[in-house]
Formats: sequence, structure tokens, C-alpha cells
Amino acid sequence: MAVLCRPAVAVPEHVITSEQTLDLVRTVHADHPQLALALRLIENTGVAKRHLVQPLEDTLRHPGFEVRNKLYETEAKARVPQVVRQALETAELSPCDIDLIVYVSCTGFMMPSLTAWLINTMGFRPETRQVPIAQLGCAAGGSAINRAHDFCTAYPGTNVLIVACEFCSLSYQPTDVGVGTLLSNGLFGDAVAAAVVRGSGGTGMHLERNGSYLVPQTEDWIAYAVRETGFHFLLDKRVPGTMEDLAPVLSTLADQHGWNASNLDFYIVHAGGPRILDDLCTYLGVPPRAFRFSRATLTEYGNIASAVVLDALGRLFDEGGAEHRAKGLIAGFGPGITAEVALGHWTVQGASGRSVTPEESAVPKAASPEPAV
Repeated sequence: MAVLCRPAVAVPEHVITSEQTLDLVRTVHADHPQLALALRLIENTGVAKRHLVQPLEDTLRHPGFEVRNKLYETEAKARVPQVVRQALETAELSPCDIDLIVYVSCTGFMMPSLTAWLINTMGFRPETRQVPIAQLGCAAGGSAINRAHDFCTAYPGTNVLIVACEFCSLSYQPTDVGVGTLLSNGLFGDAVAAAVVRGSGGTGMHLERNGSYLVPQTEDWIAYAVRETGFHFLLDKRVPGTMEDLAPVLSTLADQHGWNASNLDFYIVHAGGPRILDDLCTYLGVPPRAFRFSRATLTEYGNIASAVVLDALGRLFDEGGAEHRAKGLIAGFGPGITAEVALGHWTVQGASGRSVTPEESAVPKAASPEPAV
């Protein structure tokens, strides 16, 4: 058993609305030759507001990479414990019950990872394993879920804590004026999230199969240029069209599991932008409502990178969860272009006296997990 329990999500207190974003672009880039295009792209994101780890005036200043990275560490240590405690409480576990911490973040750098600080300050056992993931960007949320699943499969009865910490606003670069950068400045937001994968018991998504896929020859479509001023985000205009390649990946993985990807009960996918969700609707043949949780995350928080899938999953819980044994899919997309996909049934602790098993869903035990699609 590996059950992904209810996530905890927190966003910073500083807010920028879509109207403020558009006014800022008009003011700062009044002479930009493609201003009209940039404004149209930002308007089409569907983002109503985003949350920032600093006040807007501080976000727009660039004190240097060293200062920004120190701020990343300070804010991570101040904000992550809250969501960790909440996720553990919801999963009815304590820090000493956790066997592995998977920490994902692409917006700051620490060595040792924040995992070491968490173990030392929050009561986790010194034997707790650590898996920091820093270079999968938005796909890292899906990757963290899949690595937790793999661990619980390899070590039955163990528990995994997943933590996502993304302060995308710390990568704002005032000198970068490409249309893709201006779009990103109006799309990404800040958030921290945590969730527990229990090795036994729990209510949530019983993880049964996972897969990974990299779209060939797209490694420079989403990237960081690391310079003296820090991380400079690079976004190719072809990225929104990648669902034509990735939708069949989701279908193939579902087929391997004996399921139809077009006929599942719930979908939790990365909200990288509205076209990604629209194209998935088209290529999978599902109604727009299927991605309502991801759309809500995009509207209220923007693209919060690796934390998106955890926030979208939390919104499913907020709706009351799914029916016991409902079939679902989680998918994260990011640099590579990489897709990390998970399949599983919804399980309600105590329903029918126990959680659903692979045998009950007519899936051979040997089919879980899959290393690749």
C-alpha cells in the first residue's frame, strides 16, 4: 500500500492581481516592440492573482543573487514547518513515523538541503532518508509522488513526507525583456506544500502505477541560464503545444494498467497554463470540468511550479474527495520536456473495512510500479 494523503498548502501574504501585473508591464516596458503581444498572453493565462514572498516593491528590486538565495533559505525555514506539521497531522502521523523526506524546489539552493534542517529541528529520526530534487522544475511535484510510491513499494509499511517549496518571484530578472520572460513574470507565483504518502492506512489516492517520459530533443525548451544575477528563466514558445506529444503518454500508461485515460473519475494535472489544460481536454477527449482543480489553482495562485499538483489534489479533498475505488491520474510536466505520471484508486480509510488493493482493481501486483511509460 502507498496512499497519498491530504496535502497542506500555504501561500505568502503579499498579493499581486492580474490588473496590477498588466499595469506594471505597461509602465516598465512601455516602449517594448511586442508590448501588445505580451499583454495579450498575460491576459490569456487566466491568472486572477498570485502570492509573493516579498512585497511587490522589494520583488522588483534585485539586490544580487547572494541576497536572494539567503532570503530563499530564511523564508523556507519560516514557512515550511507549518505545512509539514499540518500534513503530518492530517495523515495521523508524527515526525518519528517518517522514513523518507522528498524535498522539491527549483527556486533556491541550499547544501545541505532543507531536509537536513527539518530532521534536526522538527523531531524526525536521524535515520530518515533524504531525497532533494532541484532540477525537474514543475515536474518535480509528480516526481516526488512517484519516488515516494517507489520507496513504499520497495520498503512495505514505510511512510514518506513530500515537501514542495517554490518562491518563483525570487527569479524575477528586471533586465530580461523577452516575450516569454514577460509572460512568465505574469504567470508564476509562490507557495509551499507538503503531503504524506502512508505505507498503510490513510484516506486519499492509493498509488498503483507510475511512469516517466521525456519528449526527445526538447531539453532547451524550459531551462535556467545561471548567471551572476541568479536564475534566468527561459521559456520556448513551443512549450504550450507539447500536450500533443504527452497526451498519448498518459493514455499508454493507463492502457498498461487496464484503464482508459479518457474515462477516469478524477484528474490532477500540472497547471502550466490554460492551453495545456485545453489541449489535454481535446487530446484525451475529456470535458473541461475534468481539470477544474488545476484551473482553480492557476486562477487563484498562478503557476506555483512543483506545488501545483499538491494544491490541485488538496482542492479535490476540499470538494469532499472522490468515491471509494474511484480511478484517478496525477501528472506533472516540466523541463526536459518531462512528464511524471501516477495512477491509482481513491481509498477511504475504513470503507468496506479496508483500502482497495491492486487485486481488487483487477491489476496484477507485478504491474506496479512501472519505471517508464
